[in-house]
Amino acid sequence: MTKTPPASLRIGLFGTGRVASQLAPALVAAGHQLAFVWSRTAAAATALAATLPGTPALATLAPPLPPADVYLLAVPDAAVEPLLASIQWPEGALVAHLAGALPLSVFAAQPAVRGGVLYPLQTFSPGRAIDWPAVPLCIEAATSDAEATLLALAESLSRHVLRLDSAQRLKLHVAAVFANNFTNHLLGIADALLAEAALSPELLAPLVRETLDKALANPPFTVQTGPAVRHDAPTLAAHHAALAAHPAWQALYAQLTASIQAQL
Repeated sequence: MTKTPPASLRIGLFGTGRVASQLAPALVAAGHQLAFVWSRTAAAATALAATLPGTPALATLAPPLPPADVYLLAVPDAAVEPLLASIQWPEGALVAHLAGALPLSVFAAQPAVRGGVLYPLQTFSPGRAIDWPAVPLCIEAATSDAEATLLALAESLSRHVLRLDSAQRLKLHVAAVFANNFTNHLLGIADALLAEAALSPELLAPLVRETLDKALANPPFTVQTGPAVRHDAPTLAAHHAALAAHPAWQALYAQLTASIQAQL
């Protein structure tokens, strides 16, 4: 029989980076209790815990681990499996990572724990407030009771909660990299090119906003514009020449042009 998770959960938080530092106050605001905060750097754990009244910083991973309803691993992807292996987990502990690309199977080597995933589909940067109710939260769990607890936790934070398996989540993560990380990099290139011409990046703001609004309102491939879609050879050649000082960007321009034209 699946137990109904309590409305207020005790949560052990591993990590103090960009995600953890934004997630911790959101958990408290949602009515949960942080059993502890841990970091590889003790000072970082102490600093984050100090912003959360009543939350202790965990100084050591030596057993016994403080009890919690959920242990959240808000650490870099590469650190998840070593951290899992380094801790003597309470029997039956619910442990969830927050990674988009890591499968649920990373918990296979830890039979004492119930593995799960709580993946927030968002970009996190210092000084940027996160609207948690609008953030899609993707959950996956090895058991029905673990899923029920993660579902309750996710729904306390967000209006958009999805059950996704590892393959779906990986594809979503790849899509997010294209939509966010690669787009941001392209905007960085645009910003640098404007700076070379002593032009303000604000000039592109209306264009960027319209591009995003249009892409969100339509299938993006169907509203593609520009010299590539027009097969405007003189303009493409002029742009290629203008990028002569940046061969890597020149190659990227050619690759993206070819990709756009392949979708026509």
